[in-house]
Amino acid sequence: MQYSSNFSLKNYNTFGINAKAKKFISVKKLSELKQVLQDNNDYFLLGGGSNMLLTKDIDTTVVHVNLQGIIVNNQKENYVEVTAMAGENWHEFVLWCIDQNFGGIENLSLIPGNVGTCPIQNIGAYGFEVKDTIVSVEVLNTKTLKTETFTNSECEFGYRNSIFKNTAKGQYVITSVTFKLTTKNHLTNTSYGAIQEELKNISTPTIKDISNAIIAIRNSKLPNPKEIGNSGSFFKNPVISTSIFSEIQKKHPEIPSYPVSETTIKIPAGWLIEKAGFKGKRFGKAGVHSKQALVLVNYGNATGKEIYEIAKKIQRKIKSEFEIPLEIEVNVY
Repeated sequence: MQYSSNFSLKNYNTFGINAKAKKFISVKKLSELKQVLQDNNDYFLLGGGSNMLLTKDIDTTVVHVNLQGIIVNNQKENYVEVTAMAGENWHEFVLWCIDQNFGGIENLSLIPGNVGTCPIQNIGAYGFEVKDTIVSVEVLNTKTLKTETFTNSECEFGYRNSIFKNTAKGQYVITSVTFKLTTKNHLTNTSYGAIQEELKNISTPTIKDISNAIIAIRNSKLPNPKEIGNSGSFFKNPVISTSIFSEIQKKHPEIPSYPVSETTIKIPAGWLIEKAGFKGKRFGKAGVHSKQALVLVNYGNATGKEIYEIAKKIQRKIKSEFEIPLEIEVNVY
């Protein structure tokens, strides 16, 4: 194992922020991870760098969790369990599963990041959340340096949430995730309008067809982080009470909404941001994407602080105009 000093993290975060790490090490084995945590009292864990905004240099050891490997086990008549190590690229893992005809995560195609970070915020898109396929999450206890296993229920999954973002934050390093996927009679979800439109000429879409459709949709709306720095959806879609929604609807009858329960409704954050006039707006080297207002972008050499200032400006405007607090989905450091 070799540490690097004053290491640039520009290629290790999808915003492309040129923050520096005091020390940096990439670990590829569980034994290496245990050794690094044992040798360093203070450290910063880094996965795929897709759900983070660095507003400053990291004045400690950055540990890049780069554990690799995929194992197929417990194969039954209509399902299979697949364990993927934390450092596997999420989209590449999705495509690998589709190639094996393993269904269940095709709606999550092209989401940036690694497998190890997907349970933390319970990634979701197009009517699906990753919690619906997760069997268990294996972790390394940062105090005892022993491996433990969280079952699906123990992960306490919620909307873009889990125990790893709350009570267990900082106590564990996710090392692998086990998924239960179908091998035939796939339970596909194509109910979102954009997917239906993309698949309109296919009568019986396969999981590959659905994945291709979602890739096409995301490519048409979302910038490629390799071309324009971004972290995907920057804000959570707010869930508000039906009474507050009724008041907003009086002023904006065209507001889109999705029922969550009898008393709550989800509002697309992108619609609110666009309505507030931010879509496509540029502030120096950063701004709001022209095709998707939910995405903040780095047009080149912007600092994390500049992007964070735009986020706070958006939050203030949405609160002022709609009385809705927008919550940031990305981890800000």
